[in-house]
Amino acid sequence: MTNSNALFGPLLTEGKTKKIYAYPDDDTLVYMVGKDQITAGDGARRNEIAGKSRLSTITTANVFRLLNEGNIATHFVKKIDDTTLLVKRCDMLPIEHVQRRIATGSYLKRNPDVSEGTRFDPVLIETFLKDDARHDPQIWPKDIIELGLASEAEIAWMAQEGRRVFDVLERAWNSADVMLVDLKIEFGRDPQGNLMVADVIDNDSWRLWPGGDKSRMLDKQVYRNLQDVTPAALQDIADRYALVADLTGKLKVN
Repeated sequence: MTNSNALFGPLLTEGKTKKIYAYPDDDTLVYMVGKDQITAGDGARRNEIAGKSRLSTITTANVFRLLNEGNIATHFVKKIDDTTLLVKRCDMLPIEHVQRRIATGSYLKRNPDVSEGTRFDPVLIETFLKDDARHDPQIWPKDIIELGLASEAEIAWMAQEGRRVFDVLERAWNSADVMLVDLKIEFGRDPQGNLMVADVIDNDSWRLWPGGDKSRMLDKQVYRNLQDVTPAALQDIADRYALVADLTGKLKVN
């Protein structure tokens, strides 16, 4: 099944990896349509992987079903077709919430005194302002409040809810012998002002290490690490994304 743009209302917004269209019959809903692009370095590196939109849609639908089953408030309603999700219309907060179980990647660059592999228990939460021009700078609760993005109570709620999201997904991935190393999520407000987990959670959103082995990583970091972007390298990434899409369809809420 492929999507039919004839069913959509006007294009509302377009990002690097998705488009948002109005839902003609209900202004509290929108269509989220995936794109085949993959990007890194604040969009400095950009390629297309045929079928990535389909794999992202499968993964996101599977993940949000798990979260909904775990009684976590999300914008997800249902999967419409190969590349389209029906979701609640949200005003997105320009904040990325990163939950870290294991110290790796950019965290080590910002904290050189921490050894790679250090385990955080409870999960460490960091927040970043979505601003490509400034390379998504890290921000703290006082910055969020000063920018008028959320109240102190909302910040505390998002931190708690973010840990709940990580817990559900970590336990699900553990059942498949895959380590959830870290996870990026975003929140939005519905028309009534209720906060909920929104946007996408796909293979660009986390680090996954089968058996805890970093050399077997399945996620977007493989693309970030590429020295030479070749058709074979992009196909290897597509294969990993396909495996993750398949695995998420088998995960259960424990």
